[in-house]
Amino acid sequence: LGPLPGLVVPGGSGLASWVPSQEGGCPTPADLKPANGTRLCAQLYTEDSVYYDRCCAGSSLAVAPDSDVPYMPTGWAGEVSSLVVGTRCELTVWSKAGKEGNTKRFSAGAYPRLQEVRRGLFRNWNDAIRSYYCKCN
Repeated sequence: LGPLPGLVVPGGSGLASWVPSQEGGCPTPADLKPANGTRLCAQLYTEDSVYYDRCCAGSSLAVAPDSDVPYMPTGWAGEVSSLVVGTRCELTVWSKAGKEGNTKRFSAGAYPRLQEVRRGLFRNWNDAIRSYYCKCN
């Protein structure tokens, strides 16, 4: 899947906030920039949809470059349903806290429906992320 259109607008918190364009969907990797001009490594979202133009919705979590998070913030463990990884960045995720269990590397791009990303033979990555590490070049 390639990046889907979107628009980043500065938010009062200094973190990226995202408003869907007319087509909706996820922001592009290049759009992951906070208001202060630095870049984000990734953006995680709690909602997806059977309709791609409604993915990357719900609550969002901004992931800074070099974030090493063995335990998800409160309310985020097992809640990520879609994500976008920034340009020249890579997000590594684990299915268990403490960076244990199944692992998956996501390169730059939009992943609007993690239920379409396989995790083993019969499972997927929807609501499965419990720790992560994100790096950018």
